[in-house]
Amino acid sequence: MPEPDAGIVARLRAAGCVFAEDEARLLTEAARSSAELERLVSRRVAGEPLEPLLGWVEFGGLRLRIGPGVFVPRRRTELLARRAAGLARDAMGRSGRAIVVDLCCGAGAIGAVVASSVPDAEVFASDVDPAAVECARQNLPADRVFGGDLFDALPAALRGRVDVLAVNAPYVPTAAIPLMPPEARDYEPGVALDGGPDGLDLHRRIAAEASSWLAPGGTLLIEAGEEQAEASAALFAASGLRTSVETDDEVGATVVLATAVR
Repeated sequence: MPEPDAGIVARLRAAGCVFAEDEARLLTEAARSSAELERLVSRRVAGEPLEPLLGWVEFGGLRLRIGPGVFVPRRRTELLARRAAGLARDAMGRSGRAIVVDLCCGAGAIGAVVASSVPDAEVFASDVDPAAVECARQNLPADRVFGGDLFDALPAALRGRVDVLAVNAPYVPTAAIPLMPPEARDYEPGVALDGGPDGLDLHRRIAAEASSWLAPGGTLLIEAGEEQAEASAALFAASGLRTSVETDDEVGATVVLATAVR
């Protein structure tokens, strides 16, 4: 593979791109002309996230479509995706079927990992952001991706039948958003970041309805900040679910699990 242009590397490095050589190589591969390469490099130097410029993101061993203005799945969310896939596999083993919902799906990354790992699982997804829905329909069966506010978007026939409810709802406290890296703060939709004053507004809304959507023994998984996890777990426990918290220190991930008692 040819070495990336030194001038492009220098521009990216000056803009604070830690992996400037890798990014220069990827942008060069993505561009179909020198003019397009210049546009891509200029946009990256201006602070736009790399993945939408490339048109794809690596997540959970998959290359998924991603577009401008869509939340870019983080590596830490791979913990949630792996656990969701494992639970879907367990459900298949118990009953020969698994109904999985990727709620607040963004690009549909979690659902795509489950579908890839457990091909017979029935994977559905929803998001309130039309751009995210359009993107997720490129990574999942389009007729199983729905637009709307939380559970309102889902087919009513799924109520009480969901074996795995995987959620990466926004959980950044409103006051912390100005402290986020510019490529997230300035280029990703606020609806995918802002979790309200303590970051748990969406967790409260989801906890209020989740138990009515889960099948007996079904499990909800939701990502949270480490300092929020116990408070989040308490919300789901108050709705009658059995809760636990899992962490992965290597990638800085925290997931709350909430299971419907049989």
